[in-house]
Amino acid sequence: MTVFSDRSIELSQLTFHYREAGNPDAPPVVLLHGLMYDARDWDGIAGFLAADYHVLALTQRGHGESAWPGAYSFELGSGDLEAFTDALSLDRFTLIAHSMGARVGCVFAEKFPERIERMVWEDTAPIDVDFPEGSGEVPGAVPFDFSAATSLVHQIHNPDPSWWNDLSKITAPTLIIGGGSTSYTPQERLAEAARFLPGGRLETIEGAGHMVHRTCPDEYMELLRKFLADNSR
Repeated sequence: MTVFSDRSIELSQLTFHYREAGNPDAPPVVLLHGLMYDARDWDGIAGFLAADYHVLALTQRGHGESAWPGAYSFELGSGDLEAFTDALSLDRFTLIAHSMGARVGCVFAEKFPERIERMVWEDTAPIDVDFPEGSGEVPGAVPFDFSAATSLVHQIHNPDPSWWNDLSKITAPTLIIGGGSTSYTPQERLAEAARFLPGGRLETIEGAGHMVHRTCPDEYMELLRKFLADNSR
């Protein structure tokens, strides 16, 4: 059984919660959750990864036990990720991120391509104007700041063109995992993003929907296992 440690850390005068598992001397993997969730959303995947990696799942601002400062954007989230990895002396790491977290990861990887070893985006493209204004499962056990949802969804519908235009700056091998026809994310946008990324590729788990790591965990973990073990690029 995987042992998780709940920790808190001060970043730019804000308190953040994160979950840690695995050997601290193993290669680091950072996990970023989607909107309305927190670090615990990754427990199943983190438990799988902890056998070979030092796993750090960050609860992002406006969610759960992390700070709710009232100011939210993907750029601020990228700054939080920078501060978090700096504080833990993670000069280079693998990033696995879902939905909101993947957009944060995109902004970070475009700014700091040298810091990403490998990256996984789950059912998200940098620009996806078809993102729903509101719907889907709301995790009642996880509190979140509704102003975060308002701010971030507005930003999704009014995206910074650089998110897309700067994809070629990302040098790390990147796996995009799509949920297929049952996801509200336009899958053709995932395929387009994979083509623009120098080291990108798309794998689709048909019928998984947007929450791929929850609906099809075994298939998801198998894709991760193969991708993380691939030393060909």
